Amino acid sequence: MSGVDNPYRYQFETVAVSQTGQVLGGTGAKGDYLHRVIISVVTAASGSVTIIDGSTSIVISTGAATLPLGTFSVECNMRSQSGAWSVTTGAGATVVAVGIFSA
Repeated sequence: MSGVDNPYRYQFETVAVSQTGQVLGGTGAKGDYLHRVIISVVTAASGSVTIIDGSTSIVISTGAATLPLGTFSVECNMRSQSGAWSVTTGAGATVVAVGIFSA
């Protein structure tokens, strides 16, 4: 047995560079689940990433000049408490968000 439910429920959504508050899922909603964010940093100084739970901002990557270039995964395992999950990216970072989002 693989341990993977059928159908596999996790979805993913891409967030391009320089996005502000891109909602995850069609509409997103309170109770949506954010499993992980995969961040690709191509320019360290502008590689900032923030996730937002309705109105609460959580800085994941600051975009500091010392930030390493490349791809890294951040485990979140959080359920939204106040609204749809959304992601803001700087000009030097893209994100793949994985979770269960409202359509």
